[in-house]
Amino acid sequence: MANEKKYWKGLAQLNNDPKFAEKHQSEFAEYIPVEEFISDKNAMAGSSTSRRDFLKFLGFSTVAATLAACEAPVTKTIPYVTRPEEIIPGVANWYATSYYDGNDYASVLVKTREGRPIKIEGNTLSKISMGGANARVQASVLSLYDSTRLNGPKKKNGSGWTDISWADADAAIGDKLKQSKGIAVLSSSIISPCTRMAISEFLMKYPGSRHVMYDAVSYSGMLKANNSTFGKAFIPTYHFDKADVIVGIGADFLANWISPIEHAHQYGMTRKVGPDKKTMSKHFQFESLLTLTGANADERFPVKPSQLGQVAVGLLAAVGGSVSAPNVMTKEVARVADALKNAHGKAVVVCGSNDASVQLVVNEINKQIGAYGSTIDTTITDNTHQGDDAAVKKLVDDMGGAIDTVIFYNTNPVYTAPKAAGFADAMKKLSCRISFASHADETASLCDYILPDHHYLEAWNDHNPRTNSYSIQQPAIRPLFNTRHAQESFLHWSGIKTNYHSYIQRNWQEHMFGMQNTFGDFTAFWNNTVRDGVIE
Repeated sequence: MANEKKYWKGLAQLNNDPKFAEKHQSEFAEYIPVEEFISDKNAMAGSSTSRRDFLKFLGFSTVAATLAACEAPVTKTIPYVTRPEEIIPGVANWYATSYYDGNDYASVLVKTREGRPIKIEGNTLSKISMGGANARVQASVLSLYDSTRLNGPKKKNGSGWTDISWADADAAIGDKLKQSKGIAVLSSSIISPCTRMAISEFLMKYPGSRHVMYDAVSYSGMLKANNSTFGKAFIPTYHFDKADVIVGIGADFLANWISPIEHAHQYGMTRKVGPDKKTMSKHFQFESLLTLTGANADERFPVKPSQLGQVAVGLLAAVGGSVSAPNVMTKEVARVADALKNAHGKAVVVCGSNDASVQLVVNEINKQIGAYGSTIDTTITDNTHQGDDAAVKKLVDDMGGAIDTVIFYNTNPVYTAPKAAGFADAMKKLSCRISFASHADETASLCDYILPDHHYLEAWNDHNPRTNSYSIQQPAIRPLFNTRHAQESFLHWSGIKTNYHSYIQRNWQEHMFGMQNTFGDFTAFWNNTVRDGVIE
């Protein structure tokens, strides 16, 4: 019910006194001798006007100037001549797409109003992210409207940059690639089958070139350890929802480790009790700094970074491994080991170390407690982290020698690589440096050309984050700047003149459509996949 009460400043306003009405029409309730201040600079000294009146005048002049500066010309809007059917003013539309930045992956839904993305949510049809989206994924819509994004291709001109057209950039870079004696593409982990095919087309055009994947947060140690243990370099998938006992050794699996959106959802299932579930999982965490995962643990044990490997060895010895236990947190390790053994296979140990030796120890612990085939699946592998530290080191050593041209895609090693790697110094030895960065970051600033890629909300792509799991990335808005798919650049430099959308459709028709028997034609299959965003 609306508030019908009315308030007055006093009896004069209530009775509508003529004097009050006259003052109410004036801009100021009291007389301020403005003319005196303006006409005579010395008038203030002999004036009877109070200091209070002077401050009123000074305040008014400041506010008036501010209001005048804020005035803007009236801009009239132009209505649709023919309004698109899918756009209803004030009504939001949702589109399925995929987010992957080289670290986090999620199938998402994009909320748009009048064709502009404004909100990101998780896609409940995804069996990986399961309707979840962490803070980084949800905040990714803001980078679309970042005014510092490069608005087109740039060429280094002395200490500055010159705008060039895409045609001129392709022509100039094409000449340099022909003259190059060795080309390398350095990218983050790529989970897009079509992107890898486009890069492969480029590599075949220039024999002797190579593709190296580099992750700012490396899992190379785990890949190397699994190659020793299982004969194949891969990252398995983890099922925290099947674990009664969870042990983390420096692994922040709820926020930053491998697939945190998925892990957080699984972890929540083990911690929730109800009429049909009377118990919850037991979580032990060994870590050096307090993390989100450690804050949620039942028992958290602070340890030095240098002792994480010793904790793993002690745990292996306590669960039955043929190793000698170091004298580090022996009581705590013994208690955790007892919980692991009593779980009878429903337990898992995860470790965030990038040391292959430590990961080998963790593999043996999981073997001893029966985790493989129960809480760890080695048949369904995770593709989101494929970086190879040894290949990156070899590239740095070859820069300026066997490799004189490097193309950077979705990676900034000058900023993220250890200083000891000497990446910035190695870049100076190259004859040609090309970046697809959307900003002039630390690596792009040292390049000869910056060819900005689309934002993911402006671009087509596909993803294969896990064995037999695929998703489509469709644009939710037309490109805001003069950018281009990085994949189209690779295709153009390979002599393939096509747009990336058509390239994806062609490859999906050849390689994916034959696996589906529920659709009579490719168009129906494609439209259904784009609508859902994911396909198993």
